[in-house]
Amino acid sequence: MIENGWLEPLSPEFRKPYYKKLYQKVRYEYEHHRVFPDSRDLFAAFELTDLPKVKAVILGQDPYHGEGQAQGLCFSVKPGVAVPPSLVNIYQELYEDLGCRIPDNGCLVPWAKQGVLLLNTVLTVRAHQAFSHRGIGWEQFTDAAIRALNAQDRPIVFMLWGRPAQEKAAMLNNPRHLILKAAHPSPLSAQRGFFGCRHFSRCNEFLVQNGETPIDWQIPDLYRQ
Repeated sequence: MIENGWLEPLSPEFRKPYYKKLYQKVRYEYEHHRVFPDSRDLFAAFELTDLPKVKAVILGQDPYHGEGQAQGLCFSVKPGVAVPPSLVNIYQELYEDLGCRIPDNGCLVPWAKQGVLLLNTVLTVRAHQAFSHRGIGWEQFTDAAIRALNAQDRPIVFMLWGRPAQEKAAMLNNPRHLILKAAHPSPLSAQRGFFGCRHFSRCNEFLVQNGETPIDWQIPDLYRQ
């Protein structure tokens, strides 16, 4: 369960009919199939980035479906797991934009702890079956989270990469926020507008202009001496 600043805006969702069906479906899936992330990490994005501390939002689609990859944060993988192609491209853009060194791991927990909400719009997936839990109710739940973010009376940066993420912009009408759009960092689309978008520096410039501490986007090495 969620127990921090997210509880108040999200608790009404737990009482809605769709969420009862979603809960039953997800419980069945965990009991009868291999499902990622581990159930303990299901709400990791909310647990690591409390609502009152969110400075920036990156939206993903659904968790990585390979063994041992997903940890409940979009684009992030557990330490020791090979960095996926989309994250390789994110790191490349960070290098070009801010000069960040390419780290030796794909764990983005340091971002989450600084106020970067790394939210997938679908929170579970069957092993080796991308998008297998799309349409079972998670989208309604995470839309409620996006509405809660939109209602915050302080500046937040939304970094919307790819069409599915950009479709959420229709929910973001608070003039205090900054909406940034670019192509998805996937190798299939990164050359069509993700590379060169400079979202990371633009995010920090906006935060500083509004009296907020910028994000340290440098992911520390875990293995290099």
